[in-house]
Amino acid sequence: MKRKIAAGGVAAVALVALSLVVASAAAKADFSGKWVMDKAKTEGVAEGVEYTLNIKQTGDVIEVETTVKGPQGERSVKDKFVADGKEVDFTPPIPQPDVTGKGKRTTKWTADGMGLDVSEAATVEGPQGSVEFSATRKWTLSADSKTLTMEMAFSGEQGVQKTKRVFVKQ
Repeated sequence: MKRKIAAGGVAAVALVALSLVVASAAAKADFSGKWVMDKAKTEGVAEGVEYTLNIKQTGDVIEVETTVKGPQGERSVKDKFVADGKEVDFTPPIPQPDVTGKGKRTTKWTADGMGLDVSEAATVEGPQGSVEFSATRKWTLSADSKTLTMEMAFSGEQGVQKTKRVFVKQ
């Protein structure tokens, strides 16, 4: 009798441990909300430029509206990421009416579920002709969900440019 109880107890403990692992693996960051750039912690952004993000997330679909304020005024661009690890067609969010583009993007969750890894390549057509670029982005949400860090490496005609943008949730 003791053996059956011990075996049943071990099975129960194993089941609880497994359910905790599955629950923690399923928990993913929620980037939803309004985010304002922390200028003191941001690197690689031109002086006098401010970014604000409005993010709406539904599961793996993350819609971002970025507002940029700078010496040349204010503009907004919209973008969408689907964090399912599949390569998808995307249109680079270009705020210039005479410039168009198309490319491929892959977005996936980081192993801990608290961030995103994005890789993309695109061709942009404008008045001066065609330009190809590639970029990698890493989004990381802090443990308290109040700080969003976005690191980007952009490779184009001018070589590799890196930025680190830190945002605080409002």
